[in-house]
Amino acid sequence: MKTQILKIFANNPFESFNYKQIATRVGAHDKHARQNVMVLMQQMAEDNILVDDPDHRGKLKLNPIHLSPDLLPESYITGVIDMKQGGKAYVIPDGDDAAEDIQIAPNNTNHALHGDHVKVLLFPRRKMRKPEGQVVQILQRARTRFVGTIQKQERFAFLVSGTRTMQVDIFIPLTDLNGADDGERVVAEITDWPERMNNPVGRVVKRLGRPGDNNVEMQSILAEYDFPLDFPPEAEREASALKAPTLADLAGRRDFRNVTTFTIDPADAKDFDDAISFRILGEGRYEVGVHIADVSHYVKPGTAIDREAYQRGTSVYLVDRTVPMLPERLCNDLCSLKQDEDKLCFSAVFELDDEAQVHNQWFGKTVICSNRRYAYEEAQQIIDSGTATDLPGQAVLQLNALASKLRSRRYADGAINFETQEVKFQLDENAHPIGVYIREDREANWLVEEFMLLANRCVAAYIGDRHGQKSPAKTFVYRVHDEPNPEKLDTFVQFVAKLGYKMKLGSRKTLAKSYNSLFEKIAGRGEEAMIDSIAIRTMAKAKYSTQNIGHYGLGFKFYTHFTSPIRRYPDLMVHRLLERYMQGGQSVSSVEYEDYCEHCSVMEKRAADAERASIKYKQAEFLADKIGQVFPALISGVSKWGIYAEIEQTRCEGMIAIGSLKDDYYMLDEDNYQVIGRRYGRTYKLGFPVQIKVKRVDLLKKQIDFELVDEAFEPKADKQSKKARRQNKAENKAQTKSPKSKSKKKSSSKTKNS
Repeated sequence: MKTQILKIFANNPFESFNYKQIATRVGAHDKHARQNVMVLMQQMAEDNILVDDPDHRGKLKLNPIHLSPDLLPESYITGVIDMKQGGKAYVIPDGDDAAEDIQIAPNNTNHALHGDHVKVLLFPRRKMRKPEGQVVQILQRARTRFVGTIQKQERFAFLVSGTRTMQVDIFIPLTDLNGADDGERVVAEITDWPERMNNPVGRVVKRLGRPGDNNVEMQSILAEYDFPLDFPPEAEREASALKAPTLADLAGRRDFRNVTTFTIDPADAKDFDDAISFRILGEGRYEVGVHIADVSHYVKPGTAIDREAYQRGTSVYLVDRTVPMLPERLCNDLCSLKQDEDKLCFSAVFELDDEAQVHNQWFGKTVICSNRRYAYEEAQQIIDSGTATDLPGQAVLQLNALASKLRSRRYADGAINFETQEVKFQLDENAHPIGVYIREDREANWLVEEFMLLANRCVAAYIGDRHGQKSPAKTFVYRVHDEPNPEKLDTFVQFVAKLGYKMKLGSRKTLAKSYNSLFEKIAGRGEEAMIDSIAIRTMAKAKYSTQNIGHYGLGFKFYTHFTSPIRRYPDLMVHRLLERYMQGGQSVSSVEYEDYCEHCSVMEKRAADAERASIKYKQAEFLADKIGQVFPALISGVSKWGIYAEIEQTRCEGMIAIGSLKDDYYMLDEDNYQVIGRRYGRTYKLGFPVQIKVKRVDLLKKQIDFELVDEAFEPKADKQSKKARRQNKAENKAQTKSPKSKSKKKSSSKTKNS
C-alpha cells in the first residue's frame, strides 16, 4: 500500500492530495481501508517523505529527496546540470552520450547550480515532448566560490554574478563583507542555503577591485573558473631551492649538444618546452630528434609543486597573460629550452627516409643546447624564401619537406582537419585592445605540429601496442577521441545540406574527406564559425584516459600527450610512466590513474572556457568606444531572440534583437536557419553580408548588441507583388469554376486514385 501511495505522488509531482483522494485512487473504499491510508500517510509525513502543502491546507505533497530509489529505480537518473538563461536547465545524463538531456523547469532545480552533479526524478513522459524531471538531490557541488559585484543595502548585501549560468544572487550579511564596498568586484563563498530561502548565504573571501580595471577583470575570469591567482608559499620555496643541472645530472644522458637544434615558438613565448634536432645520416636517411623539457627531473611526486601542478592541470592562456601550471623558476628558467643553454630533456629520436617513413626510434633522457630560437614568423620567412645560409635554417627547410609528407599521409589515412582560426589582440601599455586580427597557421606551425604528433603517437604505441604479445599493456595515459554519435552526425549532415553543402557518410576515410572538403568550402564565409562549432559538438570530446580507444579525429590507433610537460600535467604523468616502464617497473593502478585523467580533462575544459571568456571580454572592450560606428559583418547565427552577426575583420560577434527590425514582423524559420518577414517575406540567413552599427556593450556580461544598417527597403515593390499574387489567385479561382477546369481536376483525381 505504501508503494502504491508513493507511485501516485511520484506520477503527479506537482499535485498534492489528502488521504481521501489517495484512498479513492488505490481502491480503498471501505472505512477500515481509508483509515489505513490515513495512518500510512501520517507516518510518511512524520518521516518527511510527504510534506504539508502551504497552498492547499490539509493536503500533502511528495518530498522527493527522501524517496528511496529502491522503490522506483526506473524513475531516477544522475547527471550534470547545465543552467540556461531564465533559470531553465538541462541535466546531461551520466555515461550515455546517446541519452536525451532531461529538461528541468526553474522551480524544479532544488538549489542546484551550473555544473553540479545531481540526482533527478523523471516525470512520466508526455507525447512529443522532451523528457522532464526534478532535481531531488545534489550529489556534488561543482563549486562553492563565485565572482561578482557587491550591491550593498542598508542592512545586507548581495553578490550579483552577471554570468548566464549563475541565476541567483548570493545573500551576504554586512558582517561577512570583509571590508568590500558597494560596486566592488569580489570572490564570495556560499556557506549555507536553507531549504526555504531563494538565495544562498555567503561571505566575501577575496576582494579583487573595481570593475573595468584590466587586472581586476582578468583575475575575475580566473576566479570565475576556479583557477588560483597565486602559488602556495611552500611551492614557491621548493621552486626557488631547485638548482641548475650539475655534471652528475648529465651522467647517463645521450648528448645532443653538438647536433643542430632549434626551437620554434610564438614571438612572445617564454616557456620553450620542445626543440627539434636534425642530422643527415647519409643514404637518404635523416635523424630527427624531438626534445622535450625534462620536467620530471625537477618535479617529484608528492611535493608541494607537484600537488599544485596537479590541481591546476594545465597552464591558462588569457589574452594578456599566461597563468602557468608551474612556478616561474621552473617554466621560464630551469625547464625552458633557451638558446645557448645546456638543458635536460626527455627525447624521442627517429630515423626517417626521404618519404618520412620511420625506420628506427629511440626514447630516453638527453642533454641538448639549442643553437637558435625562431619565432614562427622567422621560420616562415625561411620556408617562403626556400633558401638558408646557416645550419638551423637549412634544417628548417629539410624538416619542412618531411613534415609536408607526414601531413599528407596523415590526411590520406583519414585525419580530420579541425583547424580553427585564433583571435589575437594588439594591446597598448595598459592592456587595452587597440587592434584585433586573426592568426592563421602556416607551414612553420605545421612543421612543429607534425613532429610533435609523431612523437606523441610513437610513445603511445611503444607502451600500448603489444604486437601480438599475450601480456596486457601496462597502465598508461592516452589522449583518446571516440567515434561520433551516429544520430548527432546524421543531424549535422542534414544541417549542412540545408545550407547547400553535401557530405558522404560511407567509410571512415570517406567521412573524413567530406569533413575536410566542407571546411575548405566554408572558409571565410559567414556560416563558418557556426558550422565549425556544430561540427566539433557533433564529435565526441577528446579526453585523457587509461582505456585506449584510439584518436578518431587524428586517425591514430595510439596517441598520448608527451610534448608539453611544462604546461600540461598529463604530459608529466606520461614522462614518469614511460621512464618507469623503460626501467622495468611494474604497472600502476588503472583505477587511480583514471581518476587523474578525469581530473585533467575537467581542468583542460575549464582552462579553454577561461581563455574564451578573456577573448570575449577583450572583444567587448575593443568595441566599447565604438558605439554608433558601422562595420561590415556576416550573419553567423539565428535564434528566436535575434540575429547574430560577426564583424568580418575582427570576428567580434553581437546580436541584433528581432524587435529592432522595424520594417516587418520577423519570425524564426528554424529548419532553414533564417529569420523571415511575415508580411514582405524578406529573409536574413546564415552567411548573408550585412552592415551593422554597434549599439550597446556590456563589459560585465561580455555582451555586444548591434543594430542593422541595411540598404533602403521599398515595401511598395512588395505591395505590388502582393497585388500581383492576389490577381493570380483570383484568376486561378475563376479557372476552377470553368467546366474545362473541373474536368481536368476530376481526371487528375482518377489518376491519383489509380
